[in-house]
Amino acid sequence: MAAINLGSSTARKRARFHQLEVAAVRPLTEHAVEVTFAVPEALQDDFGYAAGQHLALRATIDGHEVRRSYSICRPPTPGSISVAIKRDLGGRFSTWANGELQPGARIDVMVPQGTFTSALDDVDGAHVVGIAAGSGITPMMALAHEVLSRSATSTFSLLFSNRSTLDVMFIEELADLKDRYPSRLALHHVLSREQRAAPLMSGRIDEERLERILTDLIRPDTVDEWFLCGPFELVQLCRDVLASKGVDPSHVRFELFTTGRPDAAGGDRGRPVQLDAGEDTWTLDFTLDGQSTQVESPVSARESILNAALRVRPDVPFACAGGVCGTCRAKVVSGSVTMTENYALEPDELARGYVLTCQSHPATDTAKVVVDYDV
Repeated sequence: MAAINLGSSTARKRARFHQLEVAAVRPLTEHAVEVTFAVPEALQDDFGYAAGQHLALRATIDGHEVRRSYSICRPPTPGSISVAIKRDLGGRFSTWANGELQPGARIDVMVPQGTFTSALDDVDGAHVVGIAAGSGITPMMALAHEVLSRSATSTFSLLFSNRSTLDVMFIEELADLKDRYPSRLALHHVLSREQRAAPLMSGRIDEERLERILTDLIRPDTVDEWFLCGPFELVQLCRDVLASKGVDPSHVRFELFTTGRPDAAGGDRGRPVQLDAGEDTWTLDFTLDGQSTQVESPVSARESILNAALRVRPDVPFACAGGVCGTCRAKVVSGSVTMTENYALEPDELARGYVLTCQSHPATDTAKVVVDYDV
């Protein structure tokens, strides 16, 4: 099997915010925009990235600090970096970005993060497949550009699900990419609410349709690397079906929009808790930027490691607080924790003791937990 190395920018960077100026806001569909930030020369190294990584954005909207993560949608370009933001029903940040964000505005942007990048080594002769729905196309744009431009023998197949043609983000860019690589890029648009000439491409992607697609269009035994991005249900369906066909999980990368499960941590400080005299507590020791900090937490509060840390260090890194983006990743040095959800860490990271602090709580009878954000 062939392999891919998508660049050296995947080295983990300290999750630090920098204020960047919005250079452009471009409509993609009626409900989505592409936001491009100007990156000054002094920050070029900080904002170097690999295809598939994401940015966490932070803004104060109606008096509330809001953080959201969005995938980078363009191949690396000196002096700029772009994300696509689709308006979610009731989404405070996405609604603001689509309706009010204008060029010239300055907002906080975290340096690129994420491991939705290939672990393979060589792009020559590789066949890479992306399966996306809706705004899940965003990281695929950068990934497809990267894979196809690095070798004249690589191929990329994209299965892209939307409700209708009007909902397809980056439709012109995808057409341009197809024109540039007509024999090496295979585009398969599946529309759930619009009739297409091919019945297989009309309707929702369920287990039966996916099985047929993997039989008639994309044979798993020809694929070197899989990238899945979309809502939880679609991503899990794809993982289950691929596993049933014997696909090695180490060659399946996935990323979610959201879990739909908001966490208590919000703003730049943790949810307040009250510590009563004589109450049972556990102690958190954590290292961040070389500085060690300690905080006690009442057992009854059942707060996460992230929430406890934020109460004493507002610079502790996090973005989604839902177990999706991986920004709050830290290594457990001692003690024992349980993690509620994990949609970001790879098996090898778990084996080495890394956890998502937004989803981690001290295990029963654990009096002290020590974590390190710097390693």
